[in-house]
Amino acid sequence: MPETLFEPWKDPEAKPIIRFQNVTKRFGDFTAVDDLSVDIYEKEFFALLGPSGCGKTTMMRMLAGFETPTSGTILLDGKDISAVPPNKRSVNMMFQSYALFPHLTVYDNIAFGLKRSNMPKDQIDARVMEMLRLVQIEKFAKRKPEQISGGQRQRVALARSLAKAPKLLLLDEPLSALDKKLRQDTQFELMDIQEKTGTTFVIVTHDQEEAMTVASRVAVMNFGKLVQVDTPDQIYEAPNSAYVADFIGDVNIIEGNATAQGDTVSIAWAEGQPDITGTPAKPVANGKVSFIIRPEKIAISADKPTDRHNAVQGTILDIAYLGNLSTYHVKLANGTVIKAQAANSRRRASRPFTWEDEVWLSWTDTAGVVLEG
Repeated sequence: MPETLFEPWKDPEAKPIIRFQNVTKRFGDFTAVDDLSVDIYEKEFFALLGPSGCGKTTMMRMLAGFETPTSGTILLDGKDISAVPPNKRSVNMMFQSYALFPHLTVYDNIAFGLKRSNMPKDQIDARVMEMLRLVQIEKFAKRKPEQISGGQRQRVALARSLAKAPKLLLLDEPLSALDKKLRQDTQFELMDIQEKTGTTFVIVTHDQEEAMTVASRVAVMNFGKLVQVDTPDQIYEAPNSAYVADFIGDVNIIEGNATAQGDTVSIAWAEGQPDITGTPAKPVANGKVSFIIRPEKIAISADKPTDRHNAVQGTILDIAYLGNLSTYHVKLANGTVIKAQAANSRRRASRPFTWEDEVWLSWTDTAGVVLEG
């Protein structure tokens, strides 16, 4: 039996666990969060993504109770939480620094919050052992934080955050201190733990790859506003603006003037270059557009392809070798540089293209995104 897709945001009957309603937060003259409204659902892994200073951490701090909205309402399970102090909310926060007690063992760090909650001692022990098993650090229970690695400390902080079974766990750049390989491994472990516990996770990150890997939905922020809230595949394949397209992954953005031709548009963009044929997701008015195409959607060949409308010729300016694939920077006659990617299926010595080679770049009519303005 096929597994049902987890998409509560598409269900008009589903009730959000978190609801931001026209929330604004100002610090003096600076508006950190600007009239923001969004719903987050139970069991979601929701990512707030954006550059430094975009308002994502302020949003999280308001959820945790460390900041109060200047205006607007934040609801948790249908109740306004603005007057509820942080320690009375069924919300926990895992800090970027992990904030472990250096003088306590791993076991006692995890047990700390439970002991303050008047839980019976035998239940505390059972819960701590359950958390140690969940994050796979049972054998480090008696060690102090300085006796374990950064990745293991990160697991202790996660176990401590989950020990009191919060409805909502907030993660502030939780993997930023880990090296790239460990960070990638830990992303998948975080997803497994989130699924096993059923806790709603909200993660703040500036790492696009991290957000795209772990999240059920990603909210891209800029200047205190949500620019686009959608599933990772939609954010990547159907960005609603050049800003989102440029912020997520590698992209080519070409500006030009569109003329409608049935379901497609013809985009005039540079003197001496053929018009680009694109297929907009919804009708666009004749006039200025941005044509957005990912490097992996562009084919590179020695000869001009005969089966595609879109083909331009240029010279290879640079090659970024990334192991499994290479990114080619190709300069056209008018000076425009377009990036194309190709899989490295052959050994390096027998690859077909190198610096200064004349090549053709081509793509299908539906490979790019056409956006007005």
